[in-house]
Amino acid sequence: MGITEDIADQLAKEAIEAEEKLGDDRLVNQVSEVIGGSSTTTQEAYLTAVRVRRSEARARKFIAEKLAKGARQT
Repeated sequence: MGITEDIADQLAKEAIEAEEKLGDDRLVNQVSEVIGGSSTTTQEAYLTAVRVRRSEARARKFIAEKLAKGARQT
């Protein structure tokens, strides 16, 4: 990845972790607004990274649940 994507991904990771730790479901969007104030390119990369990380988390949870359910059935 390029520098924009690397920075945006790291910010996304940190913002999601902070959002979960603080219980503030507005934090990711607030960070996006701060980023967008100076770089819409970085803002778009950040929002993409957030979506990718959240979708990955949902997929991993789904797989874990399926595996757990399958293990209980055997």
